[in-house]
Amino acid sequence: MPHPEAGQPPQMHATTILMVRKNGRVVIGGDGQVSLGQTIVKGNARKVRRLAKGAVIGGFAGATADAFTLFERLEAKLEQYPGQLTRACVELTKDWRTDRYLRRLEAMMLVADKDVGLLLSGSGDVLEPEGGVMAIGSGGNFALAAARALEDSAHDAEAIVRRALGIAAEICVYTNGNLVIEALDTATD
Repeated sequence: MPHPEAGQPPQMHATTILMVRKNGRVVIGGDGQVSLGQTIVKGNARKVRRLAKGAVIGGFAGATADAFTLFERLEAKLEQYPGQLTRACVELTKDWRTDRYLRRLEAMMLVADKDVGLLLSGSGDVLEPEGGVMAIGSGGNFALAAARALEDSAHDAEAIVRRALGIAAEICVYTNGNLVIEALDTATD
């Protein structure tokens, strides 16, 4: 019996991104691993960054070139709708669903500003996390479970992100411990 992936190009697996909003801070962190099939092709990719002159932070999981395209499009929407992250994300997601080119992009994003955090996907999702915690990517469920277990602890948002991503890296072979963390002070929790 042939291997289920025989004849198929190797699948790209990339990353774990986690967002935690707690006690006046929102933190997004991600690991740096990019894998092609069973091979790690890069261990220090930067998948978390600042947008809108530092007022928005975001992280992506999926194809890197696709994510950069989405970051550029989101940056343009944020310029068009300054200070309105939700509106910019809804407008980006509309384009993502209807534009022939964008529809083919394979990535997901977590973005946050001082007021709101959102998950964006090509299937039209613009979701606000329940309880201020959300994760995406290959190890997203591991990081999400760890962060939810830690959210009632005395740890601050950054410590929760670091610990939860560390746990995900111990479990998910597509996640490593090379972390990039960005944080913002928030208006409310």
